Amino acid sequence: MTDVQQERRPETPAEADGTTGLITALGKMLKLLRERAGLTQKEFGAMVGYGPDAISAMERGVRVPQPDMLVKADELLGAGGLLVAAIPELKEAMKRARTRHPEWYRGYAVLEAEAVELHHYSNHAVHGLLQTEDHARAVFAKRRPFLDEETIERRVADRLSRQQVFEKWPSPVVSYVIEEVVLDRPIGGPRVHKVQLERLLRVGAMRNVEIQVMPTKVQEHPNLDSAFNLLTPKKHAQVAYTEAQGYPRLITDLEEVRKIADRYGIMRAMALPPMESRVLIEGKLEQL
Repeated sequence: MTDVQQERRPETPAEADGTTGLITALGKMLKLLRERAGLTQKEFGAMVGYGPDAISAMERGVRVPQPDMLVKADELLGAGGLLVAAIPELKEAMKRARTRHPEWYRGYAVLEAEAVELHHYSNHAVHGLLQTEDHARAVFAKRRPFLDEETIERRVADRLSRQQVFEKWPSPVVSYVIEEVVLDRPIGGPRVHKVQLERLLRVGAMRNVEIQVMPTKVQEHPNLDSAFNLLTPKKHAQVAYTEAQGYPRLITDLEEVRKIADRYGIMRAMALPPMESRVLIEGKLEQL
């Protein structure tokens, strides 16, 4: 990475101010209160509407607890208003997060968080919104030049926090076209890869999400360029986003966006339908 690129990508949202510290502290309080109440992560999760993996991520400070969850937790765990008192500060911190992204990423981050439609084409890597914690950590750990451990953990936390877009209401319409080769690359090793494929199945089962696989054996392809995202912000025209070798591009020109959307539509028609894609992923899981 050149010095110029380092200046353009100085830090992640969590690195920019004290948001990480706040989320970490909340996680520690949740864990302490849960254990004091004699509840397992699974039991507590069932009470507040989250799975044990999500509760674990919150307690470790890699996932942001939502305000309504903190209200429920405060009552269920007998926190006496301690967790509720943190909500205003948490909301303010997350509001600042929309403007804390590095300049090169800031416009896209805001659009992604508020989009009513999100469409993604992945040609060499699992999209960030779909990555598991261990997969994301493996990705950052192998990035060159190497990142220090603290930076890796902060960037993993940022990536996981973006995934809360799936929990928004009203839910955004989300679709993916993923090249089959992405499913065959065991980033992080067999165990991590297995869990990653399982996450694809879970997210693909959501009502507002469709995941399609583009088979490697397809003989023609309308887009042999880079991966891209198409987003439709609320009450605004669709935009596109691409990034290659550290050079991002947010595309707002209507004609350019139309061409990318046209290619995406053709790819969706050529890719396996969602149900067949699911069967393909399940088959790859059985082979692990």
